[in-house]
Amino acid sequence: MRHRILHISDVHVGPPHRPEIAQKLIAQAHEIRPDLLVISGDFVQRADFADQWRAAQELRAALPSPQLVVPGNHDVPLFNAHLRLLNPLGRYRRYISRDLNPIFELPGLVVVGACTAHGLTLDGGRLSKRQADTLRKTLARYGPDTCKVVVWHHPVLTPLGIHRNRTMDAADAAMALLDECGAELLLCGHVHVSYVGNTLDVAHGLRQGTIICQSGTTTSRRGYGREQGKNSCNLIEVEDNAIRISQLLYMEDAGRFVPVAEHTFPRSK
Repeated sequence: MRHRILHISDVHVGPPHRPEIAQKLIAQAHEIRPDLLVISGDFVQRADFADQWRAAQELRAALPSPQLVVPGNHDVPLFNAHLRLLNPLGRYRRYISRDLNPIFELPGLVVVGACTAHGLTLDGGRLSKRQADTLRKTLARYGPDTCKVVVWHHPVLTPLGIHRNRTMDAADAAMALLDECGAELLLCGHVHVSYVGNTLDVAHGLRQGTIICQSGTTTSRRGYGREQGKNSCNLIEVEDNAIRISQLLYMEDAGRFVPVAEHTFPRSK
């Protein structure tokens, strides 16, 4: 078994968007021909504006399929209080996807998405009890020979060099949930800097831990920390005995995303 996942995040269609990078991404993604394209939230810069949603819809349509997508906090209206409180993901459902808990399956692989973006928070994210129960029940259907991957927007830890706490609410409980469910890999974004690590780095007492694979902003000018002004994404290969992650950074001289770090983790089955 060998499955490839291209993981992008925080495209932020709107004023900080870099359409020239988006076009390079589209071309390279079709060259890669991943088994699955994951977009872990923040499709638009401001969810209040329909023109940004239409452009995000066009970007998604231009990228290869199949896709698994989840919303981010920027996909919730900021200025329209009525929509924010009563229908925070209405435009996301209209333009991007009606499914907030998507599932993708291949032999030996399941990828499950969850929504951590909610109308009552401006920046942070959380999993509700109902969402946690849904994730628990969904992943319980798969045995140890299946690699279980979870996708949501907000991270469970803040990478070094980012001075403001950007983790989701109840991050310890989220890490414990991933461990309980046997999730081998978490794909997320939000912080606009790439990071690869393991929940065991910050949470003790876990049974096996979960690999964290965080993408920076793939097509906007809002990179932070060491990726200020830069764009990144990840290419993941799931094999029978290992998970391999290539962190890709866009290089102007090359005119494409190129590997800048490689990580190999043994499968925990």
